[in-house]
Amino acid sequence: MVEVKNITFSYGRSVGKTLEDIAFDIQNGECVAVLGNNGAGKSTLLKCIDRIHPTKDGVVVVDGKSVFAMTNRTMAQHIAYVPQNAAAVELTVFDTVLLGRKPYIKWDATAEDRRIVSDIIHQMGLDSYVLRNVSELSGGEAQKVVMARALAQQPKFLLLDEPTSNLDPKNQHEVLQVVTDIAKKNRISVIIIIHDLNLAVRFADRFLLLRDRTVLAAGDAQALTPERITAAYGVRVQFARVGGHTVVVPK
Repeated sequence: MVEVKNITFSYGRSVGKTLEDIAFDIQNGECVAVLGNNGAGKSTLLKCIDRIHPTKDGVVVVDGKSVFAMTNRTMAQHIAYVPQNAAAVELTVFDTVLLGRKPYIKWDATAEDRRIVSDIIHQMGLDSYVLRNVSELSGGEAQKVVMARALAQQPKFLLLDEPTSNLDPKNQHEVLQVVTDIAKKNRISVIIIIHDLNLAVRFADRFLLLRDRTVLAAGDAQALTPERITAAYGVRVQFARVGGHTVVVPK
């Protein structure tokens, strides 16, 4: 279980608070979608959780342990973070994904490490790219490699900042399905920043809706009402059922 307790952060006194008293929890195997308009503090929240930004107040607890008290190695065994724009590396796809095993490798990668990497590469549909250099791939392909590397860490808590932004619709659905399936199977808590409300409704178990640097709503599908979406985004919407799925439609 992951508990985020009262996170408050500011870039400086002149800027004011960027996040204020953010609190929520995520059960093992659960996916929480973080929603909100540009500037609501979504990416900043993930960076606070990953200790990139030092928080003024609050704590993040993973399986009963404070993230802020962990060594770097221990933290890497608990949390994997995929930023919006990961830099391409001059490594093959296999070696890049193998970097995800670094928190566990003492001297050299074991046969088990390589098996884990091969399994993740297969699940992400990257088999034909194994020996390709990541810098030669398209933006969408490279994004899938970075996500595969994060999954190879076998974290307790997976942070994804707009992971589908460079993917076409087919790959968006396939990647989110793989991630949520792996999360449920391995009881990984996932937090995902996503702008596509329909993808969020389709794949997330719960939602965290931010507005004006704080939590507007948090909870399951009942917390995500048309009125709250309108309050967060300034766009009137309605829900409809299409093909057995709930979709968000602008009015």
